[in-house]
Amino acid sequence: MTRIGQAIMLLHGGDREEARNRFGALWSELGEDGDPFHRCTLAHYMADTQDDPGDELMWDLRALAAAEGVRDEWPDRGQGAPAVWAFYPSLHLNLAADYVKLRSPEAARLHLDRARAATDALGDDGYGNGVRAAIDRLELRLRGE
Repeated sequence: MTRIGQAIMLLHGGDREEARNRFGALWSELGEDGDPFHRCTLAHYMADTQDDPGDELMWDLRALAAAEGVRDEWPDRGQGAPAVWAFYPSLHLNLAADYVKLRSPEAARLHLDRARAATDALGDDGYGNGVRAAIDRLELRLRGE
């Protein structure tokens, strides 16, 4: 997680290419069978480094698949699971945004509905409020308002 965090800092600092390179190396190291929480986090942020909407969608789908693996380990939302449960609104929001970019409004609406349905996992804090606001903005955009 430390190295993932370092690459996230590069991404947030504006160095998308170096972040993408580091995320790619970490993904190769983790492999498809690596820890699902780490794969979810890594793929979630790797998607943000992509220039092509199709590649972004691929990484966001990987993040969701990895989150499903974590959820399978903690189906009752027990200890260890809260971090991934709070990812679901953002994961589905990102997928909805990907489908908007790819001009697939039906798929975008499906994931936007799933994002909204998962918001009960969000706290009443800056992150949670930001994700809720982003869901509202994308919903307005899809309605054409």
